[in-house]
Amino acid sequence: MRVRERSLHFVVNFLLGVAWATAFIGAVSTFLSYYPTNPFLFSLLFALLAMIPGFIFVLCIEHFITAKERSYALEEQTRLLKELLQKAS
Repeated sequence: MRVRERSLHFVVNFLLGVAWATAFIGAVSTFLSYYPTNPFLFSLLFALLAMIPGFIFVLCIEHFITAKERSYALEEQTRLLKELLQKAS
């Protein structure tokens, strides 16, 4: 994981695991519950629809990680620019 803070690193990894598990369990349980009564394609379609909330959760967490990386990069650039300014003057 790319998050520097140790406690935040643990929380983000845990939530990312929960999100993927939600997507997987939603798909499998929905498919298995609809498969005996519906044709295969309908069961597959319902399983894909059940994965959407988990995938949205994954995307939100990945967006948070990307925003934190951007913040770290901007902090590093600011530090380097300040050093260059001090050397130049």
